[in-house]
Amino acid sequence: MKTIATLLSGAALSGVLLLAGTCASLLPVESAQAATSKSKATSVRKAKPAPRSPRKVAARAAAREVAVIPAKPSFGQMYGLHDTEDPLDLKSSVALVLDQDTNEVLFSKNPQAVLPIASITKLMTALLVVEARQDLEEKITITDEDKDTEKFTGSRLAVGTTLTRGELLHLALMSSENRAAHALGRNYPGGLETFVAAMNTKAQLLGMADTHYVEPTGLSSRNQSSARDLAVLVKTAHQFPLIRELSTSPEYTVALGRRQVRFGTTNGLVRKADWDIGLQKTGFINEAGQCLVMQAQMAGRKLIMVFLDSAGKYSRIGDAERVRKWLLGASSPITGPATAVTAATATAATATATATTVSVTPTVK
Repeated sequence: MKTIATLLSGAALSGVLLLAGTCASLLPVESAQAATSKSKATSVRKAKPAPRSPRKVAARAAAREVAVIPAKPSFGQMYGLHDTEDPLDLKSSVALVLDQDTNEVLFSKNPQAVLPIASITKLMTALLVVEARQDLEEKITITDEDKDTEKFTGSRLAVGTTLTRGELLHLALMSSENRAAHALGRNYPGGLETFVAAMNTKAQLLGMADTHYVEPTGLSSRNQSSARDLAVLVKTAHQFPLIRELSTSPEYTVALGRRQVRFGTTNGLVRKADWDIGLQKTGFINEAGQCLVMQAQMAGRKLIMVFLDSAGKYSRIGDAERVRKWLLGASSPITGPATAVTAATATAATATATATTVSVTPTVK
């Protein structure tokens, strides 16, 4: 009996030990499973954002509170030229349309006002290069001197870029490339200073008494002229086939290093089939507003159009379209019996499509 009791006690003890071992062996597994579940749960949770720097938070809050600074007003806006009403409700404070052959004025709005002309300047730059008969195949390299130190604008023509004079002339007229225009002036016989002097001498020879240049790109607001003077410049530049061709080119591709880079026109009207444009140039700086000069044919007549200080990104194009619509309409001075229109500080009663000549805003210089 004692032996059996001993055996039973041993068996019971073995069972207890076996059960304890089993439990002991299960505990690590459960702990591992719990740890795995916990790690999975942890991985699903989003990480807490790093604490923000108090300075950065304060700076962002201050930036949100800063009022939006309005764009710098143009000279025309400061002079009050936009108060001048006109029958066509143009957004340009200055406009002039005349017959290229007869000089007959068809539309006029503040034509004597002298304002910054922005990149319309490049038309004179091109005129001097072409008249000087400089080698269009000569290689010219863009340097630090050609960087914009006036408005600090950028350019796709990096320092070190080498193109021919003809390519630079093309980009200056079609895409209004500032570094291209500056490089052309810098590589004129005698250098940039001589070139600017030649620009002013040419203006005087053409009778452009309201015109003055200080550099060849138009980035400076000190490059100024009037609509009447610019009409003379357009008429003169139109005599050169190369200027006509390059200024009305819709796009042009040049090799910049290993890349072929496409440049486009700044005047979308040259792409439109219903426009017959023989020469054009656009311009913009804040002081000048949106500017546009063109030579175009309508109703069998060659016309010169000048739009200065237009308010709004596409307003100069809209003004050209308004003038074209009027010139081809029933009340047009070239297709109908209406007389020429001169804008003035007119009342609504006089601002009609057949308005007669009235007073204009005094000269602004």
